[in-house]
Amino acid sequence: MAATNDAQPDAETLQVLRDTANRLRIHSIRATSSCSSGHPTSCCSAAEIVSVLFFHTMKYKQAEPEHPDNDRFILSKRLSFVDVATGSLGQGLGAACGMAYTGKYFDKASYRVFCLMGDGESAEGSVWEALAFASHYSLDNLVAVFDVNRLGQSGTTPLEHRTDVYKDRCEAFGWNACRVDGHDVEALCRAFWQAAQVKNKPTAIIAKTFKGRGIPNIEDAENWHGKPMPKERADAIIKLIESQIQTNRTLTPKAPTEDSPQINISNIKMTSLPTYKVGEKIATRKAYGMALAKLGLSCERVIALDGDTKNSTFSELFKKDHPERFIECFIAEQNMVSVALGCAARDRTIAFVSTFAAFLTRAFDQIRMGAISQTNINIVGSHCGVSVGEDGPSQMALEDLAMFRSIPSCTVFYPSDAVSTEHAVCLAANTKGLCFIRTSRPETAVIYAPEENFGIGQAKVIRYSDDDKVTVVGAGVTLHEALAAAADLSQQGISIRVIDPFTIKPLDAVTIISNAKATGGQIITVEDHYREGGIGEAVCAAVCREPGISVHQLAVTGVPRSGTADELLDMFGISAKHIVAAVKNTIMN
Repeated sequence: MAATNDAQPDAETLQVLRDTANRLRIHSIRATSSCSSGHPTSCCSAAEIVSVLFFHTMKYKQAEPEHPDNDRFILSKRLSFVDVATGSLGQGLGAACGMAYTGKYFDKASYRVFCLMGDGESAEGSVWEALAFASHYSLDNLVAVFDVNRLGQSGTTPLEHRTDVYKDRCEAFGWNACRVDGHDVEALCRAFWQAAQVKNKPTAIIAKTFKGRGIPNIEDAENWHGKPMPKERADAIIKLIESQIQTNRTLTPKAPTEDSPQINISNIKMTSLPTYKVGEKIATRKAYGMALAKLGLSCERVIALDGDTKNSTFSELFKKDHPERFIECFIAEQNMVSVALGCAARDRTIAFVSTFAAFLTRAFDQIRMGAISQTNINIVGSHCGVSVGEDGPSQMALEDLAMFRSIPSCTVFYPSDAVSTEHAVCLAANTKGLCFIRTSRPETAVIYAPEENFGIGQAKVIRYSDDDKVTVVGAGVTLHEALAAAADLSQQGISIRVIDPFTIKPLDAVTIISNAKATGGQIITVEDHYREGGIGEAVCAAVCREPGISVHQLAVTGVPRSGTADELLDMFGISAKHIVAAVKNTIMN
Protein backbone atom coordinates (compact mmCIF):
# COMPACT_ATOMS: atom_id res chain seq x y z
CA MET A 1 0.00 0.00 0.00
CA ALA A 2 1.12 3.58 -0.50
CA ALA A 3 0.46 6.66 1.54
CA THR A 4 -1.52 9.27 -0.34
CA ASN A 5 -1.51 12.38 1.86
CA ASP A 6 1.93 13.65 2.83
CA ALA A 7 0.74 16.16 5.44
CA GLN A 8 -2.04 14.07 7.02
CA PRO A 9 -1.78 10.32 6.36
CA ASP A 10 -4.82 8.18 7.09
CA ALA A 11 -5.10 6.18 10.31
CA GLU A 12 -4.05 2.93 8.70
CA THR A 13 -0.90 4.46 7.23
CA LEU A 14 0.02 5.96 10.60
CA GLN A 15 -0.32 2.57 12.26
CA VAL A 16 1.87 0.92 9.62
CA LEU A 17 4.51 3.61 10.29
CA ARG A 18 4.35 2.87 14.03
CA ASP A 19 4.66 -0.82 13.36
CA THR A 20 7.58 -0.22 11.00
CA ALA A 21 9.35 1.74 13.74
CA ASN A 22 8.92 -1.20 16.10
CA ARG A 23 10.21 -3.62 13.50
CA LEU A 24 13.28 -1.39 13.14
CA ARG A 25 13.76 -1.63 16.91
CA ILE A 26 13.57 -5.39 16.74
CA HIS A 27 16.09 -5.52 13.88
CA SER A 28 18.54 -3.34 15.81
CA ILE A 29 18.22 -5.41 18.98
CA ARG A 30 18.67 -8.71 17.12
CA ALA A 31 21.60 -7.52 15.04
CA THR A 32 23.54 -5.95 17.88
CA SER A 33 22.81 -8.80 20.28
CA SER A 34 23.97 -11.31 17.69
CA CYS A 35 27.35 -9.63 17.16
CA SER A 36 27.72 -8.38 20.76
CA SER A 37 28.36 -4.85 19.55
CA GLY A 38 26.39 -1.82 18.40
CA HIS A 39 23.99 0.90 19.40
CA PRO A 40 20.47 -0.46 19.88
CA THR A 41 19.41 2.27 22.33
CA SER A 42 20.32 5.01 19.83
CA CYS A 43 18.48 3.12 17.09
CA CYS A 44 15.40 2.90 19.30
CA SER A 45 15.31 6.66 19.87
CA ALA A 46 15.33 7.30 16.12
CA ALA A 47 13.00 4.50 15.01
CA GLU A 48 9.91 6.63 14.27
CA ILE A 49 12.03 9.27 12.52
CA VAL A 50 13.57 6.68 10.21
CA SER A 51 10.25 4.94 9.65
CA VAL A 52 8.56 8.16 8.52
CA LEU A 53 11.51 9.22 6.38
CA PHE A 54 12.03 5.96 4.52
CA PHE A 55 8.42 4.82 4.19
CA HIS A 56 6.51 8.07 3.86
CA THR A 57 8.59 11.19 3.13
CA MET A 58 11.58 10.22 1.04
CA LYS A 59 11.33 9.47 -2.67
CA TYR A 60 13.66 6.80 -3.99
CA LYS A 61 13.96 3.61 -5.97
CA GLN A 62 14.42 0.69 -3.57
CA ALA A 63 16.12 -1.47 -6.18
CA GLU A 64 18.54 1.33 -7.16
CA PRO A 65 19.84 2.91 -3.94
CA GLU A 66 22.48 4.95 -5.79
CA HIS A 67 20.10 6.32 -8.44
CA PRO A 68 20.98 9.99 -9.01
CA ASP A 69 17.38 11.14 -8.58
CA ASN A 70 16.83 9.47 -5.21
CA ASP A 71 16.46 11.58 -2.10
CA ARG A 72 19.61 11.40 0.02
CA PHE A 73 19.82 10.28 3.65
CA ILE A 74 22.82 10.84 5.92
CA LEU A 75 22.82 9.14 9.31
CA SER A 76 25.27 11.48 10.96
CA LYS A 77 24.67 10.26 14.49
CA ARG A 78 26.50 7.01 13.83
CA LEU A 79 26.82 5.21 10.48
CA SER A 80 25.95 5.99 6.89
CA PHE A 81 23.11 5.00 4.58
CA VAL A 82 25.00 4.72 1.31
CA ASP A 83 27.08 7.73 0.36
CA VAL A 84 29.52 8.76 3.09
CA ALA A 85 30.97 7.26 6.25
CA THR A 86 30.12 9.43 9.26
CA GLY A 87 30.94 7.26 12.27
CA SER A 88 33.26 10.01 13.49
CA LEU A 89 30.58 12.35 14.79
CA GLY A 90 29.83 15.88 13.65
CA GLN A 91 30.58 15.34 9.96
CA GLY A 92 27.29 14.22 8.42
CA LEU A 93 25.68 17.63 8.11
CA GLY A 94 28.62 19.03 6.16
CA ALA A 95 28.41 16.16 3.68
CA ALA A 96 24.65 16.69 3.47
CA CYS A 97 25.33 20.35 2.67
CA GLY A 98 27.51 19.28 -0.25
CA MET A 99 24.80 16.98 -1.59
CA ALA A 100 22.14 19.66 -1.19
CA TYR A 101 24.36 22.30 -2.84
CA THR A 102 24.98 19.94 -5.76
CA GLY A 103 21.27 19.17 -6.07
CA LYS A 104 20.21 22.82 -6.04
CA TYR A 105 22.96 24.54 -8.00
CA PHE A 106 24.68 21.92 -10.19
CA ASP A 107 22.05 19.25 -10.88
CA LYS A 108 19.13 21.68 -10.49
CA ALA A 109 17.10 18.61 -9.58
CA SER A 110 14.14 17.76 -7.35
CA TYR A 111 15.85 15.39 -4.94
CA ARG A 112 16.03 16.41 -1.29
CA VAL A 113 18.62 15.68 1.39
CA PHE A 114 17.86 14.51 4.92
CA CYS A 115 20.45 14.38 7.70
CA LEU A 116 19.69 12.63 10.99
CA MET A 117 21.91 13.92 13.77
CA GLY A 118 22.47 13.05 17.40
CA ASP A 119 22.14 15.73 20.05
CA GLY A 120 25.52 14.79 21.52
CA GLU A 121 27.37 15.42 18.26
CA SER A 122 25.92 18.94 18.04
CA ALA A 123 28.69 19.96 20.46
CA GLU A 124 31.11 19.62 17.55
CA GLY A 125 32.11 22.91 15.97
CA SER A 126 31.90 21.36 12.50
CA VAL A 127 28.12 21.06 12.96
CA TRP A 128 27.81 24.81 13.37
CA GLU A 129 30.12 25.44 10.43
CA ALA A 130 27.68 23.38 8.37
CA LEU A 131 24.64 25.19 9.79
CA ALA A 132 26.18 28.52 8.76
CA PHE A 133 27.04 27.22 5.28
CA ALA A 134 23.55 25.86 4.62
CA SER A 135 21.75 29.05 5.53
CA HIS A 136 24.25 31.23 3.64
CA TYR A 137 23.55 29.30 0.45
CA SER A 138 19.76 29.02 1.04
CA LEU A 139 19.72 25.23 0.88
CA ASP A 140 15.97 24.79 1.12
CA ASN A 141 16.33 21.20 -0.16
CA LEU A 142 18.08 20.23 3.08
CA VAL A 143 16.43 18.99 6.29
CA ALA A 144 18.43 18.30 9.45
CA VAL A 145 16.76 16.22 12.15
CA PHE A 146 18.14 16.55 15.67
CA ASP A 147 17.43 13.33 17.60
CA VAL A 148 17.37 14.89 21.07
CA ASN A 149 17.38 11.84 23.32
CA ARG A 150 19.16 13.58 26.22
CA LEU A 151 21.93 11.03 26.68
CA GLY A 152 25.44 10.89 25.31
CA GLN A 153 28.07 8.19 25.60
CA SER A 154 29.08 8.69 29.22
CA GLY A 155 26.34 10.88 30.64
CA THR A 156 23.76 13.50 29.76
CA THR A 157 24.19 16.01 26.95
CA PRO A 158 24.66 19.68 27.93
CA LEU A 159 21.10 20.74 27.03
CA GLU A 160 19.39 17.42 27.81
CA HIS A 161 15.75 17.80 26.60
CA ARG A 162 15.74 21.61 26.20
CA THR A 163 14.55 21.50 22.62
CA ASP A 164 13.67 25.18 22.78
CA VAL A 165 17.37 26.06 23.01
CA TYR A 166 18.20 23.89 19.98
CA LYS A 167 15.42 25.61 18.06
CA ASP A 168 16.61 29.09 19.04
CA ARG A 169 20.18 28.31 18.05
CA CYS A 170 19.18 26.93 14.64
CA GLU A 171 17.00 29.96 13.98
CA ALA A 172 19.89 32.23 14.99
CA PHE A 173 21.93 30.51 12.26
CA GLY A 174 19.27 31.35 9.69
CA TRP A 175 17.36 28.07 9.60
CA ASN A 176 13.66 27.42 9.67
CA ALA A 177 13.20 25.31 12.82
CA CYS A 178 10.40 23.44 14.53
CA ARG A 179 10.02 21.20 17.57
CA VAL A 180 8.25 17.86 17.45
CA ASP A 181 7.64 14.73 19.49
CA GLY A 182 10.10 12.36 17.83
CA HIS A 183 7.99 9.31 18.63
CA ASP A 184 4.75 10.72 17.16
CA VAL A 185 4.63 9.55 13.54
CA GLU A 186 1.72 11.84 12.70
CA ALA A 187 3.58 14.89 13.97
CA LEU A 188 6.72 13.82 12.09
CA CYS A 189 4.79 13.41 8.81
CA ARG A 190 3.41 16.92 9.22
CA ALA A 191 6.84 18.40 10.09
CA PHE A 192 8.53 16.87 7.04
CA TRP A 193 5.69 18.06 4.79
CA GLN A 194 5.96 21.58 6.18
CA ALA A 195 9.73 21.54 5.61
CA ALA A 196 9.14 20.89 1.92
CA GLN A 197 7.02 24.06 1.68
CA VAL A 198 9.77 26.34 3.03
CA LYS A 199 11.72 28.32 0.43
CA ASN A 200 15.23 29.81 0.65
CA LYS A 201 15.96 28.31 4.07
CA PRO A 202 17.06 24.88 5.26
CA THR A 203 14.86 23.30 7.92
CA ALA A 204 15.87 21.86 11.28
CA ILE A 205 13.42 19.48 12.96
CA ILE A 206 14.15 19.27 16.67
CA ALA A 207 12.76 15.89 17.76
CA LYS A 208 12.43 15.08 21.45
CA THR A 209 13.06 11.37 21.86
CA PHE A 210 14.07 8.84 24.49
CA LYS A 211 17.13 6.65 24.22
CA GLY A 212 16.19 2.98 24.38
CA ARG A 213 12.54 3.77 23.63
CA GLY A 214 10.32 0.73 24.18
CA ILE A 215 12.80 -1.26 26.29
CA PRO A 216 11.72 -1.64 29.93
CA ASN A 217 14.20 -0.34 32.54
CA ILE A 218 16.54 0.84 29.78
CA GLU A 219 14.50 3.61 28.16
CA ASP A 220 15.97 7.00 29.18
CA ALA A 221 18.48 5.27 31.48
CA GLU A 222 22.16 6.14 31.62
CA ASN A 223 25.06 3.76 30.96
CA TRP A 224 23.42 1.94 28.06
CA HIS A 225 25.20 3.75 25.21
CA GLY A 226 26.81 1.40 22.72
CA LYS A 227 25.72 -1.72 24.58
CA PRO A 228 23.72 -4.54 22.99
CA MET A 229 20.92 -6.14 24.94
CA PRO A 230 22.10 -9.13 26.99
CA LYS A 231 21.21 -12.30 25.11
CA GLU A 232 19.23 -13.60 28.05
CA ARG A 233 17.01 -10.48 27.89
CA ALA A 234 16.86 -9.87 24.15
CA ASP A 235 14.17 -12.45 23.37
CA ALA A 236 11.79 -11.13 26.04
CA ILE A 237 12.31 -7.54 24.87
CA ILE A 238 11.63 -8.52 21.26
CA LYS A 239 8.44 -10.36 22.22
CA LEU A 240 7.22 -7.31 24.12
CA ILE A 241 7.80 -5.03 21.12
CA GLU A 242 6.25 -7.57 18.74
CA SER A 243 3.09 -7.59 20.86
CA GLN A 244 2.59 -3.92 19.99
CA ILE A 245 2.66 -4.48 16.21
CA GLN A 246 -0.87 -4.41 14.77
CA THR A 247 -0.41 -4.76 11.00
CA ASN A 248 1.41 -6.96 8.51
CA ARG A 249 1.52 -4.35 5.78
CA THR A 250 4.39 -2.35 4.39
CA LEU A 251 4.54 1.01 2.70
CA THR A 252 6.09 1.50 -0.73
CA PRO A 253 8.37 4.53 -1.07
CA LYS A 254 7.25 7.11 -3.61
CA ALA A 255 9.25 7.16 -6.83
CA PRO A 256 11.59 10.11 -7.33
CA THR A 257 11.19 12.76 -9.98
CA GLU A 258 13.75 11.86 -12.62
CA ASP A 259 15.17 15.23 -13.55
CA SER A 260 18.90 14.98 -12.76
CA PRO A 261 21.14 15.52 -15.80
CA GLN A 262 23.06 12.59 -17.19
CA ILE A 263 26.76 13.26 -16.74
CA ASN A 264 30.13 11.66 -17.52
CA ILE A 265 33.19 12.54 -15.48
CA SER A 266 35.56 9.90 -16.84
CA ASN A 267 38.64 10.42 -19.00
CA ILE A 268 38.84 14.20 -18.60
CA LYS A 269 41.57 15.80 -20.71
CA MET A 270 43.09 19.23 -21.01
CA THR A 271 42.12 21.22 -24.09
CA SER A 272 45.78 21.74 -25.03
CA LEU A 273 49.35 21.20 -23.92
CA PRO A 274 50.85 23.52 -21.28
CA THR A 275 51.94 26.85 -22.72
CA TYR A 276 54.89 27.56 -20.41
CA LYS A 277 58.42 28.02 -21.70
CA VAL A 278 61.46 26.39 -20.12
CA GLY A 279 63.15 28.89 -17.82
CA GLU A 280 60.01 30.96 -17.25
CA LYS A 281 59.39 31.56 -13.54
CA ILE A 282 56.02 30.85 -12.01
CA ALA A 283 54.87 29.57 -8.61
CA THR A 284 53.29 26.13 -8.63
CA ARG A 285 50.38 27.53 -6.58
CA LYS A 286 49.58 29.90 -9.46
CA ALA A 287 50.10 27.14 -12.02
CA TYR A 288 47.50 25.14 -10.08
CA GLY A 289 44.90 27.89 -10.42
CA MET A 290 45.60 28.27 -14.13
CA ALA A 291 45.45 24.51 -14.66
CA LEU A 292 42.16 24.16 -12.82
CA ALA A 293 40.58 26.98 -14.82
CA LYS A 294 41.77 25.26 -17.98
CA LEU A 295 40.43 21.89 -16.85
CA GLY A 296 37.08 23.55 -16.20
CA LEU A 297 36.81 24.20 -19.93
CA SER A 298 37.03 20.46 -20.59
CA CYS A 299 34.37 19.36 -18.12
CA GLU A 300 31.49 21.34 -16.69
CA ARG A 301 31.45 19.06 -13.65
CA VAL A 302 34.83 20.25 -12.37
CA ILE A 303 34.19 22.39 -9.28
CA ALA A 304 36.42 24.29 -6.87
CA LEU A 305 36.04 24.91 -3.15
CA ASP A 306 38.22 27.26 -1.11
CA GLY A 307 38.39 28.51 2.46
CA ASP A 308 38.80 32.26 1.92
CA THR A 309 42.33 31.83 0.54
CA LYS A 310 41.47 31.94 -3.17
CA ASN A 311 43.74 34.92 -3.82
CA SER A 312 46.69 32.95 -2.38
CA THR A 313 45.93 29.46 -3.68
CA PHE A 314 44.95 31.05 -7.02
CA SER A 315 41.66 29.17 -7.15
CA GLU A 316 40.34 32.66 -7.89
CA LEU A 317 41.42 32.05 -11.47
CA PHE A 318 38.90 29.23 -11.65
CA LYS A 319 36.26 31.43 -10.05
CA LYS A 320 36.90 34.15 -12.62
CA ASP A 321 36.30 31.77 -15.53
CA HIS A 322 33.64 29.52 -13.93
CA PRO A 323 31.96 31.51 -11.16
CA GLU A 324 28.90 29.25 -11.04
CA ARG A 325 31.12 26.28 -10.15
CA PHE A 326 33.12 27.91 -7.36
CA ILE A 327 32.04 27.36 -3.73
CA GLU A 328 33.39 29.79 -1.15
CA CYS A 329 33.47 27.88 2.13
CA PHE A 330 35.03 30.68 4.18
CA ILE A 331 37.32 29.93 7.13
CA ALA A 332 35.79 26.57 8.00
CA GLU A 333 38.17 23.93 6.68
CA GLN A 334 36.48 20.96 8.37
CA ASN A 335 33.16 21.79 6.76
CA MET A 336 34.84 22.56 3.44
CA VAL A 337 36.21 19.02 3.20
CA SER A 338 32.85 17.54 4.24
CA VAL A 339 31.02 19.66 1.66
CA ALA A 340 33.42 18.41 -1.00
CA LEU A 341 32.71 14.81 0.03
CA GLY A 342 29.00 15.50 -0.42
CA CYS A 343 29.49 17.22 -3.77
CA ALA A 344 31.52 14.26 -5.07
CA ALA A 345 29.07 11.61 -3.82
CA ARG A 346 27.51 9.43 -6.53
CA ASP A 347 30.10 10.83 -8.96
CA ARG A 348 28.16 14.05 -9.50
CA THR A 349 31.24 16.32 -9.59
CA ILE A 350 35.04 16.37 -9.76
CA ALA A 351 35.83 18.42 -6.66
CA PHE A 352 39.07 20.33 -5.99
CA VAL A 353 39.53 21.73 -2.47
CA SER A 354 42.24 24.30 -1.80
CA THR A 355 43.65 26.18 1.17
CA PHE A 356 47.00 26.63 2.90
CA ALA A 357 48.27 23.10 3.55
CA ALA A 358 48.88 24.00 7.20
CA PHE A 359 45.17 24.60 7.69
CA LEU A 360 44.28 21.13 6.43
CA THR A 361 45.60 19.63 9.66
CA ARG A 362 42.40 20.69 11.43
CA ALA A 363 40.37 18.77 8.82
CA PHE A 364 42.37 15.56 9.11
CA ASP A 365 39.46 13.64 10.63
CA GLN A 366 37.21 14.63 7.72
CA ILE A 367 39.96 13.62 5.28
CA ARG A 368 40.48 10.18 6.81
CA MET A 369 36.72 9.60 6.89
CA GLY A 370 36.69 10.52 3.21
CA ALA A 371 39.11 7.68 2.58
CA ILE A 372 36.83 5.32 4.52
CA SER A 373 33.97 6.51 2.30
CA GLN A 374 36.12 5.69 -0.76
CA THR A 375 35.45 9.18 -2.03
CA ASN A 376 37.06 10.83 -5.04
CA ILE A 377 38.11 14.35 -4.06
CA ASN A 378 41.25 16.33 -4.76
CA ILE A 379 42.85 18.43 -2.04
CA VAL A 380 45.41 21.09 -2.86
CA GLY A 381 47.62 22.52 -0.12
CA SER A 382 49.66 25.62 -0.86
CA HIS A 383 52.26 27.54 1.19
CA CYS A 384 54.31 24.49 2.09
CA GLY A 385 57.48 24.48 4.12
CA VAL A 386 59.82 27.18 5.37
CA SER A 387 59.96 28.62 1.84
CA VAL A 388 56.71 30.40 2.76
CA GLY A 389 59.13 32.93 4.23
CA GLU A 390 58.07 36.04 6.09
CA ASP A 391 54.57 34.84 6.97
CA GLY A 392 56.10 32.71 9.70
CA PRO A 393 55.68 29.22 11.17
CA SER A 394 51.91 29.31 11.67
CA GLN A 395 51.48 29.37 7.89
CA MET A 396 54.17 26.79 7.06
CA ALA A 397 52.99 23.27 6.31
CA LEU A 398 55.70 20.91 7.46
CA GLU A 399 53.56 17.91 8.40
CA ASP A 400 51.30 17.60 5.35
CA LEU A 401 53.20 14.91 3.45
CA ALA A 402 53.22 12.72 6.54
CA MET A 403 49.52 13.32 7.01
CA PHE A 404 48.47 12.44 3.47
CA ARG A 405 50.94 9.58 3.07
CA SER A 406 49.21 7.92 6.03
CA ILE A 407 45.80 7.96 4.32
CA PRO A 408 44.92 4.67 2.58
CA SER A 409 44.47 4.93 -1.20
CA CYS A 410 45.63 8.57 -1.23
CA THR A 411 47.80 9.68 -4.16
CA VAL A 412 50.30 12.38 -3.17
CA PHE A 413 51.56 14.70 -5.92
CA TYR A 414 54.47 17.10 -5.37
CA PRO A 415 55.01 18.96 -8.65
CA SER A 416 58.16 21.04 -9.03
CA ASP A 417 57.27 23.37 -11.88
CA ALA A 418 54.28 24.75 -13.76
CA VAL A 419 54.22 22.03 -16.42
CA SER A 420 54.24 19.17 -13.91
CA THR A 421 51.61 21.00 -11.85
CA GLU A 422 49.25 21.13 -14.82
CA HIS A 423 49.74 17.41 -15.38
CA ALA A 424 49.17 16.71 -11.68
CA VAL A 425 45.82 18.51 -11.81
CA CYS A 426 44.65 16.53 -14.84
CA LEU A 427 45.85 13.22 -13.43
CA ALA A 428 44.17 13.90 -10.09
CA ALA A 429 40.87 14.62 -11.83
CA ASN A 430 40.98 11.14 -13.36
CA THR A 431 42.26 9.22 -10.33
CA LYS A 432 40.04 7.19 -8.02
CA GLY A 433 40.36 7.89 -4.32
CA LEU A 434 41.75 10.88 -2.49
CA CYS A 435 44.47 12.97 -4.14
CA PHE A 436 46.70 15.59 -2.52
CA ILE A 437 48.66 18.13 -4.55
CA ARG A 438 51.38 20.06 -2.68
CA THR A 439 52.06 23.50 -4.15
CA SER A 440 54.64 26.10 -3.19
CA ARG A 441 54.68 29.87 -2.73
CA PRO A 442 58.01 30.89 -4.37
CA GLU A 443 58.30 31.38 -8.09
CA THR A 444 60.48 28.67 -9.61
CA ALA A 445 61.75 28.03 -13.13
CA VAL A 446 59.92 25.84 -15.60
CA ILE A 447 62.16 22.82 -16.19
CA TYR A 448 59.98 20.62 -18.38
CA ALA A 449 58.97 21.08 -22.01
CA PRO A 450 55.22 21.29 -22.72
CA GLU A 451 55.18 17.88 -24.43
CA GLU A 452 56.72 16.06 -21.43
CA ASN A 453 54.61 13.11 -20.26
CA PHE A 454 53.86 12.43 -16.60
CA GLY A 455 52.37 9.45 -14.83
CA ILE A 456 51.47 8.50 -11.28
CA GLY A 457 54.38 6.65 -9.66
CA GLN A 458 56.79 7.73 -12.41
CA ALA A 459 59.80 9.75 -11.32
CA LYS A 460 61.91 11.93 -13.61
CA VAL A 461 65.69 11.73 -13.78
CA ILE A 462 66.39 15.30 -14.81
CA ARG A 463 70.17 15.43 -14.56
CA TYR A 464 72.55 12.52 -15.05
CA SER A 465 75.89 11.36 -16.46
CA ASP A 466 78.00 8.22 -16.39
CA ASP A 467 80.26 9.84 -13.80
CA ASP A 468 77.58 10.63 -11.18
CA LYS A 469 78.75 9.94 -7.62
CA VAL A 470 75.50 10.51 -5.68
CA THR A 471 71.76 10.48 -6.41
CA VAL A 472 69.90 13.48 -4.99
CA VAL A 473 66.10 13.33 -4.63
CA GLY A 474 64.22 16.60 -4.18
CA ALA A 475 60.78 17.99 -4.92
CA GLY A 476 59.23 21.42 -5.16
CA VAL A 477 61.63 24.17 -4.14
CA THR A 478 64.30 21.69 -3.04
CA LEU A 479 64.48 20.17 -6.51
CA HIS A 480 65.60 23.58 -7.75
CA GLU A 481 68.10 23.79 -4.90
CA ALA A 482 69.41 20.37 -5.96
CA LEU A 483 69.82 21.56 -9.55
CA ALA A 484 71.69 24.64 -8.33
CA ALA A 485 73.91 22.39 -6.20
CA ALA A 486 74.53 20.13 -9.19
CA ALA A 487 75.64 23.10 -11.26
CA ASP A 488 77.98 24.27 -8.49
CA LEU A 489 79.47 20.80 -8.00
CA SER A 490 79.93 20.41 -11.74
CA GLN A 491 82.23 23.44 -11.68
CA GLN A 492 84.26 21.55 -9.08
CA GLY A 493 84.44 18.38 -11.17
CA ILE A 494 81.81 16.46 -9.20
CA SER A 495 78.80 15.00 -10.99
CA ILE A 496 75.52 14.11 -9.27
CA ARG A 497 72.25 12.64 -10.44
CA VAL A 498 69.03 14.54 -9.67
CA ILE A 499 65.59 12.90 -9.43
CA ASP A 500 62.17 14.52 -9.29
CA PRO A 501 59.80 11.94 -7.73
CA PHE A 502 56.63 13.80 -8.94
CA THR A 503 54.44 11.57 -6.75
CA ILE A 504 55.53 10.83 -3.20
CA LYS A 505 52.83 8.17 -2.94
CA PRO A 506 53.14 5.96 -4.84
CA LEU A 507 56.89 6.47 -4.99
CA ASP A 508 58.83 5.26 -8.03
CA ALA A 509 61.05 2.88 -6.09
CA VAL A 510 62.36 1.17 -9.23
CA THR A 511 63.80 4.39 -10.66
CA ILE A 512 65.27 5.48 -7.34
CA ILE A 513 66.88 2.11 -6.62
CA SER A 514 68.34 1.66 -10.11
CA ASN A 515 69.86 5.13 -10.08
CA ALA A 516 71.19 4.69 -6.56
CA LYS A 517 72.97 1.52 -7.65
CA ALA A 518 74.44 3.43 -10.61
CA THR A 519 75.86 6.05 -8.21
CA GLY A 520 77.59 3.82 -5.70
CA GLY A 521 74.50 3.22 -3.58
CA GLN A 522 74.49 6.80 -2.29
CA ILE A 523 71.22 8.75 -1.96
CA ILE A 524 70.63 12.20 -0.49
CA THR A 525 67.05 13.35 0.01
CA VAL A 526 66.27 17.01 0.53
CA GLU A 527 62.83 18.33 1.43
CA ASP A 528 61.02 21.41 2.70
CA HIS A 529 59.18 19.31 5.29
CA TYR A 530 59.89 17.78 8.66
CA ARG A 531 61.98 14.61 8.58
CA GLU A 532 59.13 12.56 10.04
CA GLY A 533 56.87 11.13 7.34
CA GLY A 534 58.33 13.04 4.43
CA ILE A 535 60.27 12.26 1.26
CA GLY A 536 63.33 10.95 3.09
CA GLU A 537 61.37 8.38 5.04
CA ALA A 538 59.45 7.39 1.90
CA VAL A 539 62.76 6.76 0.10
CA CYS A 540 64.17 4.88 3.11
CA ALA A 541 61.13 2.59 3.09
CA ALA A 542 61.56 2.00 -0.65
CA VAL A 543 65.23 0.96 -0.44
CA CYS A 544 65.30 -0.73 2.97
CA ARG A 545 65.60 -4.24 1.52
CA GLU A 546 68.26 -3.29 -1.00
CA PRO A 547 71.81 -4.11 0.17
CA GLY A 548 74.49 -1.51 -0.35
CA ILE A 549 72.23 1.55 -0.49
CA SER A 550 72.45 4.30 2.14
CA VAL A 551 70.23 7.35 2.49
CA HIS A 552 71.24 10.70 3.99
CA GLN A 553 68.29 12.95 4.78
CA LEU A 554 68.22 16.74 4.67
CA ALA A 555 64.98 18.05 6.17
CA VAL A 556 63.61 20.79 8.39
CA THR A 557 64.29 20.22 12.07
CA GLY A 558 62.86 22.24 14.91
CA VAL A 559 60.22 24.95 14.93
CA PRO A 560 60.86 27.47 12.12
CA ARG A 561 60.73 31.25 12.27
CA SER A 562 60.03 34.19 10.00
CA GLY A 563 62.53 35.27 7.37
CA THR A 564 63.08 35.31 3.64
CA ALA A 565 62.68 32.04 1.80
CA ASP A 566 66.40 31.91 0.97
CA GLU A 567 67.38 32.66 4.57
CA LEU A 568 65.16 29.93 5.94
CA LEU A 569 66.17 27.29 3.38
CA ASP A 570 69.77 27.95 4.39
CA MET A 571 69.03 28.16 8.15
CA PHE A 572 67.33 24.76 8.14
CA GLY A 573 69.93 23.02 6.03
CA ILE A 574 68.05 22.39 2.82
CA SER A 575 69.61 24.99 0.50
CA ALA A 576 71.96 24.33 -2.42
CA LYS A 577 74.94 25.12 -0.14
CA HIS A 578 73.97 22.37 2.28
CA ILE A 579 73.35 19.90 -0.54
CA VAL A 580 76.85 20.59 -1.86
CA ALA A 581 78.29 19.96 1.60
CA ALA A 582 76.30 16.75 2.02
CA VAL A 583 77.47 15.45 -1.35
CA LYS A 584 81.11 16.13 -0.54
CA ASN A 585 80.77 14.52 2.87
CA THR A 586 79.11 11.46 1.33
CA ILE A 587 81.87 11.08 -1.26
CA MET A 588 84.61 11.46 1.35
CA ASN A 589 83.08 8.89 3.66
